[in-house]
Amino acid sequence: MQEIARTERLSKRVAGLKPSGIRKFFDIAATMKDVISLGIGEPDFTTPAPILEAGIRSLQAGETHYTSNHGKMELRQGIANNLQRLYGVKYDPAEEVIATVGVSEALYLTFTAILDPGDEVIIPTPCFVSYQAEVILAGGVPVEIPARLENQFMIDPQDIRQAITPRTRAIFIGYPSNPTGAVASREVLIEIAAIAEEHDLLVVSDEIYDRLVYDFNHVCFPSLGESIWARTILLGGFSKDYAMTGWRIGYACGPADIIKGLVRIHQYTIMSAPTTAQDAAIEALKSGEPHVQDMVREYDRRRRLLVTGLNRLGLETFEPRGAFYAFPNIRASGMDDETFAERLLREEGVAVVPGNAFGPGGDGFVRMCYATAYEKIEEALRRMERFMTRYG
Repeated sequence: MQEIARTERLSKRVAGLKPSGIRKFFDIAATMKDVISLGIGEPDFTTPAPILEAGIRSLQAGETHYTSNHGKMELRQGIANNLQRLYGVKYDPAEEVIATVGVSEALYLTFTAILDPGDEVIIPTPCFVSYQAEVILAGGVPVEIPARLENQFMIDPQDIRQAITPRTRAIFIGYPSNPTGAVASREVLIEIAAIAEEHDLLVVSDEIYDRLVYDFNHVCFPSLGESIWARTILLGGFSKDYAMTGWRIGYACGPADIIKGLVRIHQYTIMSAPTTAQDAAIEALKSGEPHVQDMVREYDRRRRLLVTGLNRLGLETFEPRGAFYAFPNIRASGMDDETFAERLLREEGVAVVPGNAFGPGGDGFVRMCYATAYEKIEEALRRMERFMTRYG
């Protein structure tokens, strides 16, 4: 019996994924000279010296072997201690914490562990480009609900209520937000918690930018009470707070039965997070706090420069209170966000990311990252002033 050949070699799930809307502009920028990038969401700081030295010591000591699937106990204990110190949240490092290859792997593990085919995850947008893709790759269905500028891009709990169906499995939240810099108030998070309890939903909370906040106290979602702790998977890491993006080290915390599921997938796909990175992360938790505070002060200085400058140019920008992004409305230019980003790059050598790359609600905005040198932001503003003089 002759088999019918498949014309598509990739799975429908993978073939159907949209390419990242961020990459297009960096591919163009790579062919140009004298580009100022306000696009890459990565600290421009080098990892602080004590953390670097811990990684070097780890290698020199021959720590080049696998660790426990969960990660080193000293790291898991440090993560648990840090969360309790900062937010009063308690986790058992033996069973309720797993070290992962960045938050990206933690996302993959979480959605793969909790979703059956067709399960829905409510995702506020604009949001980081990986969230919907990870849900799809796990066999789930992302249900996007756009946040709005009039709410300073903080999600309206009523919109979550209206998006719930019999297939809803989880609510995803990510504050402070990439790309908007929005934060969530305790009052709004309490409402989201009540909705999750009312409908017996899990909550996945990505808090990778938890320490990068300005004139605001971050609210750790599982700290809202024992019952909400029991239905929350908390994701975090070291990339943003400690300038450790290339080390690829993150974590997930949650109830033991859920973390057990994450470990089961992790042991078959990864084995363990990089040993050297785990040792560096241990040192980050021990001695990194002064460096975090120094970086936050410098990000705040850059934030005020960029936001003030954008508003002066007529690019209306609400005040971001977390992460290191501004999200200006570019309607004053008379262009859509794709056209604005492409022309600004080609004509003035300033790279930004169109807001539509981050899902519904991002149209008409662009993301600008201020994790770059103060002097470069000043020059970018001068270039944007020339640009807006022509088009604004």
